[in-house]
Amino acid sequence: MVNVTFVQAGYIGSTTLIDALLDERASRKGISVRVISSGCKMDESEAEAAAKIAAQVPTDLYVAVSPSAGLPGPTKMREVLKETGKPIIVVSDEPSRKAARKLPEEGIGYLVLYGDAMIGAKRPFLDPIEMALFNSDVIKVLSITGVFRCIYTELDKVIEQIAKGEKLVLPEVVVNKTTALEYSGLNNPYARAKAMAAFEAARKVADLDVEGCFKTEGAENYIPIVAAAHELMRYAAKLCDEAREIEKTNDSVERLVHWGDGSLRKKTQLMGKFE
Repeated sequence: MVNVTFVQAGYIGSTTLIDALLDERASRKGISVRVISSGCKMDESEAEAAAKIAAQVPTDLYVAVSPSAGLPGPTKMREVLKETGKPIIVVSDEPSRKAARKLPEEGIGYLVLYGDAMIGAKRPFLDPIEMALFNSDVIKVLSITGVFRCIYTELDKVIEQIAKGEKLVLPEVVVNKTTALEYSGLNNPYARAKAMAAFEAARKVADLDVEGCFKTEGAENYIPIVAAAHELMRYAAKLCDEAREIEKTNDSVERLVHWGDGSLRKKTQLMGKFE
């Protein structure tokens, strides 16, 4: 049995489903998963408190999930987890790319997700429903472009190494559009083109939301910017829908399913058999 503990501070799109990606039908026999979260807050005290709780949980692997891994809160979270001596993999968004380069020096792996865009977190615009809708669109983009499959495939590799008692090789992966599409399972060239367009649109969403949230003064100026960002994410999700519909029309949707022993098996026809 491999125990995996997800420690979360703040939210990126991947936060909502990342633990479920490892055991989509609750049928894996060889893993046990726990999730410790500070919720939406990710300041230093909140992140530290969550990490201290997580440090008391018997585990073989920590997966630290947060926006902007270089900020004080996520950094403190890692410092607390490092004291346990257990392996750590950081999962974070594009602004973490500089901080991620230094993580291997500390013995920490990473997955930096370029398509997991910042939300338009301005009070006159963002209510709980807008937040939920934005994240539903982000989840669709991350699912169909291949980001989610990359996450669970890379985590599965480490879980397997732990189960076999092998020397750990932690991931050091920047998930850009090329990497994501390698994992996407999309075969039709038009479907791949739509997914690539969606991925790059999602990256632009982050740029717009940073501009609206941190670089623009006055509600009359920043509200249209963050609203535009959310509209762009909605269309990115629509492009992903179109990409998957192409694959469904061709009966070529690739399914990579967890078996009870944790292995992955593939099928590419709805009524076909697993390879």
